[in-house]
Amino acid sequence: MRLSPPLLWLTCLAALPGGTLAAAPAGKLNVLLITIDDLRDSLGCYGNTAVQTPNIDRLAARAVRFERAYAQYPVCNPSRSSLLTGLRPDQTGVTDNNTLVRECLPEVVTLPQLLKEDGRHAAAFGKISHLGGGRDSALRARWADLPHSWHTAQRFEATPLGSKKLAGRDLTQGKLKWCHWGAMDGGDDDQPDGQIARAVITEIEKLGDRPWIIGAGFMKPHDPFVAPQKYFDLYPHGSLKLHRPPGDQTPAPPLAVGFGALGVAFAQFTDLEREEFLRAYYACTSYMDAQVGRVLDTLDRLHLWENTVVIFLGDNGYHLGEREWWNKDTLFERSCRTPLLIAAPGVKPGVARGLVELVDLYPTVAEICGLTPPPHLAGQSLRTLLRDPAAPGKPAAFTLVRHGTARGDSIRTDRWRFTRWSDGAIELYDHAADPEEDHNVAPAHPAVVRDLSNQLSAALASGAGPTRPTPVP
Repeated sequence: MRLSPPLLWLTCLAALPGGTLAAAPAGKLNVLLITIDDLRDSLGCYGNTAVQTPNIDRLAARAVRFERAYAQYPVCNPSRSSLLTGLRPDQTGVTDNNTLVRECLPEVVTLPQLLKEDGRHAAAFGKISHLGGGRDSALRARWADLPHSWHTAQRFEATPLGSKKLAGRDLTQGKLKWCHWGAMDGGDDDQPDGQIARAVITEIEKLGDRPWIIGAGFMKPHDPFVAPQKYFDLYPHGSLKLHRPPGDQTPAPPLAVGFGALGVAFAQFTDLEREEFLRAYYACTSYMDAQVGRVLDTLDRLHLWENTVVIFLGDNGYHLGEREWWNKDTLFERSCRTPLLIAAPGVKPGVARGLVELVDLYPTVAEICGLTPPPHLAGQSLRTLLRDPAAPGKPAAFTLVRHGTARGDSIRTDRWRFTRWSDGAIELYDHAADPEEDHNVAPAHPAVVRDLSNQLSAALASGAGPTRPTPVP
């Protein structure tokens, strides 16, 4: 006899440490997907004592915290297209910020679509899929993947008061239009992230007992680095320590980092600009954290934790001065690794140190909700790690980038990161001795290079799809 989704969930829950049948939901589970733009592990729960993130930290206290979760592409649209479809970028065909996933895969069933078709109300607020379309409402709806993935989707803009800068500065003298910070007038809801939190809360309250999938796509700390003044006040000038690379750091290959106009601009940063960038990133992180806290307060107030799966993630990591880089789009650990928290009924809190990938979220949520995912997903369910965070993770995680016509592929194993570039350059970093990846030890370990190169080639061959399919008319 085939179990219905609620009964299947009861069966799964009974097998989880700490799970009790009394805590199981009576119907379909809600799913709250909290995606954060450009968030690295600069969070208290990940051991960063300089940044103030009390609300994310309290979510981590009731969740499984994944110490080593990796994006499949360290840029917004390819990463989000991958995690929402459960497919790798070579399979989606999305390796830039200009391609809609349905241009490549018109019949794909996304994760929110699977939950929506199971009877949940589906609403997206802010940035879940990549934001595109400008002021063209029809194109914006396509970027939001309406009506396939969601019943409704909303995006937000700063109010006139929130657009007033009390303090701030362009950090590159106009070379990079996005690279500026601003301590803004007004309160939290004068900025988009505050409006997103308010809209999510209203939606949850309105839905009552109706099951739902809600995407809360907070946009900070993505540039431009603007937030209400009070969040900058949390980080007085001179209070933050800058990253200083060691003097014997191995130079990176030309395609790896320091490329293009960004590399030129960052190379000219002074310590004042470095400090202001770091301060603004942290201020935006704390602002976003406060908005996450408002949503968590709503789950508390409405007693929704017992029937809600909460997933919190960053879409990619970010450099804050490592390799003199202040951005993403590299294959270093800081760009590929991202925070991931999962809280669910019957799941005891813990810390999972095994390797996982964002592409694993689709099969995980499907299994938790008792649903059959589409065949041939690239990831694997994290149910084992939710049962026992001390269990081993995946043998390897994979990330790729494209810089123009050039390409890089990286494999991360428990000890090593190996990266191979289309111009023939290779990098090997030993995380047992060098967690910041300062020293390329490829020449000293030819056997490791050969083994990881073979693993990378085999993985690409087995999961390869068209890198840029012909768009469907």
